This record gives sequence, structure tokens and C-alpha cells, in this order.
Amino acid sequence: MRGRRRPTHPVLWVLLLAGMAAAFGLPFLTQAPNRLLSGVGVPLADVLIGTRRWALAPVLLLLAAALQTPSERQTRWLTLVGATSLLAGLTWLAGTHASALLSEDLPLGRTSLGGGYWVLAVLCGLAMAEAVRGWSLHAWLSLLASVVFVVPVVALVWSGQLDALSLMKEYDNRRDVFDAALQRHLLLVGATLLPTVLIGVPLGVLASRRPTMQPALLSVLNLVQTVPSIALFALLMVPLAALASRWPVLARWGVSGIGVAPAVTALTLYSLLPVVRSTMAGLAQIAPGVLEAARGMGMTRRQLFWQVEVPLAWPVWLAGLRVTTVQALGLAMVSALIGAGGFGAVMFQGLLSSAVDLVLLGVVPVVALAVVADALFKVLAQWTTRGAR
Repeated sequence: MRGRRRPTHPVLWVLLLAGMAAAFGLPFLTQAPNRLLSGVGVPLADVLIGTRRWALAPVLLLLAAALQTPSERQTRWLTLVGATSLLAGLTWLAGTHASALLSEDLPLGRTSLGGGYWVLAVLCGLAMAEAVRGWSLHAWLSLLASVVFVVPVVALVWSGQLDALSLMKEYDNRRDVFDAALQRHLLLVGATLLPTVLIGVPLGVLASRRPTMQPALLSVLNLVQTVPSIALFALLMVPLAALASRWPVLARWGVSGIGVAPAVTALTLYSLLPVVRSTMAGLAQIAPGVLEAARGMGMTRRQLFWQVEVPLAWPVWLAGLRVTTVQALGLAMVSALIGAGGFGAVMFQGLLSSAVDLVLLGVVPVVALAVVADALFKVLAQWTTRGAR
């Protein structure tokens, strides 16, 4: 037992071994004669030609980090720099090889990112997350590291070095559609969060004041969560269409059986449970002694609520709103089935036409928005509660 040496950074070793399996076991790219036919896998070994091999040099930084103690600052910086550089190198390899595969014989040929690239990209992201895990008390550092992590890839996209990839071709062909989908998706989420907060927070406060109503309220909200999203959208179509027919002024305001109205209504119903529960939990975790001391100081009921209960319950409530926002970003994809638009429309169009890259064009931005929203809420929570600490 004394002679055996355990790996000093087991998480990085697991990520490195998984990356090796993905690099040799999955196609790095796929080459197809057009956007509809299945492509032929291109292994990473075929992409690493000549000086392109230097793109994998950051693996040495990750190996060096894996041989050190995880808690050391040098290990974290090596991991962060290695993961960022490796993702940039892999992306550059994909764009460079896709440009080299362009041919006049196949004017409609498409080079897509293969499973190997996506797995390696996710592993790089996990390595970056492991590097910043020790900065949990400094959310802004984690956000800064996340921004730095994607800057090289954004720079490659901006410089046009990835234009030969099928994903970028889909974006170029649908730039206006993409911009409209982004605006509509943000509109759906924003229109969902506003009524969710205005309804959910008062309900949570009321339920915390009257414990007898909590079982009934939570049962109803849990029941809503069990209804499939598509079924809930369908259930709302008939009553909203009837309301618009009965009162034409509602139709002029945009209320109808399809479109934004049933989508926002359904998303709001789904979003109420996390906000109500977080509001109740935030108020319930306040020590009774704190409230008694505030009353002893002569605070009125309103002062007690705004100056004591709200600041103490704020972090828990903000965590619930973070969950709600990320959930709404994902559920808004399904609302495209009832004509609400957003990135779901792009995704379903890709599914109907069997165009994988078009599906990714609708999915990847939503994933990016969810990650950004989650990071921003963490920074907001730390910034607004640092005075309390």
C-alpha cells in the first residue's frame, strides 16, 4: 500500500481519460454531400496534420495540473488556462479542416461538428468549472473566468475562421430568423418572469403567514408541474380563444388561442412553484429571536417586513428566481409548437427537415442563455448580500 501512488487530482484524471476515449472513439467532424444526408465521420487523427498538432499542446497543461494538489492556486490556473486553450485549439482545428474540405465538386457539401468535438468541449467546460470551484465565495471571479473561457471561440467566430462549418452556414442563411428568434425568446421569458414575481411572491408571503393554506396551495402548484408542457399549452388554447372571441378588445391586445398569450400563461403557471416555495423557505429560515428583537425595538409590521424579513429572505428567494429563469428558458422552446416563436421554432424546423445543425442553431443559444443567466444571478446574489455578511 505504501508503494502505490494515488492520482493527486482525480477529477482531472477522469476528465483526461474521458477526453482520450472521446478523441479516439468518436468522430471529430462529419462530412456530408448536403445538409440532409448523413455524413461520414472524420476522426481527430485525420485532422491533426503537420503543425495542427500544436493545437493539442494545452493537454500538457492539464496533465501538469493533474499531477498537482487540487487546492493549490497554481493548479487552478493551469487547469483554467489549459481548458480555455484546448477548447480554442479544438475549435480552430474544426474550422481549419472544414475550410480545407471545401470543394467545387461538392458545392453543397457540409462539414459538421461531430460527437467527439462536443464531448471534448463539454469536458473542457467541466475542467474550467473544476478550476473555479474554489472561487465560490467570489461569484464575479467565476463569471469572469467563464467569459474568458469562451472569448477565444467568439473571436474565431467573429474572424470568420469557422464560416466553413455547417452550423455557421445555417446561421448565415437564417441570420434574420435567428435575430427574431432571440428577441422573441427573451420576450417570452421576460413576460413570464414579471407576472410570476407579482403573483408568486405575495402568495408565498401569504402562505408563510397562514400555514393552514400551505398544503392546498402547494398541492395545486405541484399538480400544475405534473401536467406535460404540451398538454398545458393545448388546454389553454380553447379558453383563451373563447375569451378573445367574447371580448374583441382582448384579441386586439394579442390574446388568442395560439401565440404568445397561451405560452406566457403556461410558463407562468409552471414558474410559480419555485418562486412560492423559495419565498416561503426564505421567510421560514428567519430565527424567531430576530423577529422578537425587532419587535422589541418598536418596529411596525411594515418595517419588520421590509427591513428585517426581506433582507434575510432575499438570498433564498433569489435562488428560487434563478431556478425559475433557467426553467423558463428551457420550457419556452416547447411554446413554439403553438406559434409563440423563439428558438424552439428554429429547433423544430431542423427536426422536421432532419437538419442536425439547424437543430443545434436553436439549442446552443438557449444553453448559453441559461448558463449566462445562472452566472448573473450568482453575482447578483453575492453583490446584494455582501453587506449582510
